[in-house]
Amino acid sequence: MESPVLRIENFYAYFGDNCVLKNVNLSIPKNKATAIMGPSGCGKTTLIRCINRMHELTLGATVSGKIYLLDEDIYATNPIIVRRKIGMVFQRPNPFPTMSIYDNVIAGYKLNGIKIAKNELEKIVEESLRKAALWDEVKDFLHRKGSFLSGGQQQRLCLARALAMRPEIILLDEPTSALDPKSTASIEELITELVDYVTIIIVTHNTAQAARISDFTAFMYLGELIEFGPTEKMFTVPKDKRTEEYLGGKFG
Repeated sequence: MESPVLRIENFYAYFGDNCVLKNVNLSIPKNKATAIMGPSGCGKTTLIRCINRMHELTLGATVSGKIYLLDEDIYATNPIIVRRKIGMVFQRPNPFPTMSIYDNVIAGYKLNGIKIAKNELEKIVEESLRKAALWDEVKDFLHRKGSFLSGGQQQRLCLARALAMRPEIILLDEPTSALDPKSTASIEELITELVDYVTIIIVTHNTAQAARISDFTAFMYLGELIEFGPTEKMFTVPKDKRTEEYLGGKFG
């Protein structure tokens, strides 16, 4: 693997005394889609919340170990800067309900007090909506509220909002679990195109989805990283019996 965009080293995460991530070591390749899969409660969401420093927002949550974004220690960096470079899209679409589509896309700039010329903002809005495959659907009513869009469109708007900050990585936490099959297919297709611009890390409990859209897969179980490698290889010749049993539907 060429030099990874993200390195996780000897990483532990806790809620109070409860250890939820145990000695995770993982290198995420740049401009690829990496799926993190495993049964409920295995630590998938905690891991990505640690990657963009949201874990510590929970009372009593702590971490130990290192995470490097392009050789920069994210835990020695201002979390606001970390979250600009590592965007996140959640399970349920969450556009800001009182804001227009246009303002939703550039919300990161406004909330962070980043001053940018109007014509530059317009460029960012168009570019981000195009990358999120939403521009043609909304370009004639950018100043209407984002909440009138369908669920799938709202999720693409949230993607555009994350892309607008020009991050290195976008974290997706089960981004299609609240969507119908047609919207799910369009988000999956989009993910395979977005890796041209950005590294994608997607949490999914859906093994078929991981197989369809990811280049690499990490399998987690009870807070431990059990196996990591090229998706095709893991799905055909898993090294660990637990991976094989999970992929075979023996538990989930």
